[in-house]
Amino acid sequence: MNVTLQPQNVFDFFIELTKIPHTSGHEQAISDYLMDFAQKRGLKAHQDAANNVIIWKEGTMGYEQKEPVIIQGHMDMVGEKTKESPHNFLTDPLALRVVDGYLCATDTTLGGDNGIAVAMGLALLDASDLAHPPIELLITTEEETGMGGAQALDPSLLKGTRLLNIDSEEEGIFFVSCAGGNVTKVTFKPTYERFEQKGYEITLSGLRGGHSGLEIIQQRGNAIKLLARALNQVPGLRLSLIEGGAKHNAIAREARAIFSAPSLDEKALKAFCETVLAKEYPQDAIACHLRPVTAQEWMDEATSRALLDYLYVVPDGVQSMMNGMDHMVESSLNVGVLEHLDGTLVATHAIRSASPSRKEELRQKVTILAQHFMGEAKTFSDYPEWAYDPESELTKRCLQTYEETTGKKGRIMGIHAGLECGLLKKKRPKADMISFGPDMTDVHTPKERLSIASVERTWTFLKALLKNL
Repeated sequence: MNVTLQPQNVFDFFIELTKIPHTSGHEQAISDYLMDFAQKRGLKAHQDAANNVIIWKEGTMGYEQKEPVIIQGHMDMVGEKTKESPHNFLTDPLALRVVDGYLCATDTTLGGDNGIAVAMGLALLDASDLAHPPIELLITTEEETGMGGAQALDPSLLKGTRLLNIDSEEEGIFFVSCAGGNVTKVTFKPTYERFEQKGYEITLSGLRGGHSGLEIIQQRGNAIKLLARALNQVPGLRLSLIEGGAKHNAIAREARAIFSAPSLDEKALKAFCETVLAKEYPQDAIACHLRPVTAQEWMDEATSRALLDYLYVVPDGVQSMMNGMDHMVESSLNVGVLEHLDGTLVATHAIRSASPSRKEELRQKVTILAQHFMGEAKTFSDYPEWAYDPESELTKRCLQTYEETTGKKGRIMGIHAGLECGLLKKKRPKADMISFGPDMTDVHTPKERLSIASVERTWTFLKALLKNL
């Protein structure tokens, strides 16, 4: 990509980050890059066992005695690609391009979530002409897969009581609370019979997918749920395989199954998918591909029916809305991944809620349904919500500075997604926190886009905010 983007210092660092593979669980290289960055500039830095990195920079002249400010983001990204893409997220740099004022990656996620926070943090530390208080740059790991880095963080390493989380995706929206959540996995142990039999492979594709927190309110179709719904109508069905989705925190875009049925009405099945479902989800380009195949292993009919019934009836999507807050989701559930692992079938659900009791209610529903349909539920990566503080001085200063730098009024909102602010607030209860960021769309999908102009405005705002703190 032979284009110079502004602000150049921010985008230069961002482009460097896209050359280093850094999907969740594979952050060693990028964590080491951050440590090397600090060492080359003579900045104090710390890398912990979870590969979290903290880099400290002293305040500039006149700001030396000010309270430190924590700049926070995460270094891992969601690795999603199109079906045709040969990209290897463990070894390959991203292929970048600019389209209509947006930075994108070719056929993969971009990692603007949350590489842009890392890039802005590095640009702040690298600059010699900015006024700012002492900075503690905190970059965590495994945010996208359960916030493992924030879970492992030693809070005593930080001194600041004001935290700027740059992990939001709509400019001018300042998030002051977030949902808590967990990852609940349901494991089934189907019994297989080995014999060769002709059957069918069905693939449901063309759905938009998206972030299972931010875009769950749009009621986008979930390919796993829709495939189960379609197959539930087939009498005498036996499964050989059923799978779909890629990430627990992304709405499933594709799903497929291999099944047999004694008298399948192929036209009726395809018509249900491409006519009935397409009418219900007109924004999606739903496609149903059905072809004959031969398989060697088959579940019995009772097990097949139990699995499909579970996937059909388990709650999914928006479950409740916030009282007194228009268009704000309180609780949701997303079955993001269905996969075969070592002879088992595992359905992974992302549960989110701003209410601890509602979060527990959803976990219990999934657990009870799993038991009823011969499965076992286990919950991992539970993280807390972040409650709104109406007296926050940091929020007031952010809104004032945003209006001064853009001429527009910012808005405060809660976010139906798990921000690390929830965990960090639990570890540092007295910290005043806020979350913001530039415009991004279709995060966690190969269509992810990062607005170049919005990055520049957000960078201008961030510099002015630090000067005012």
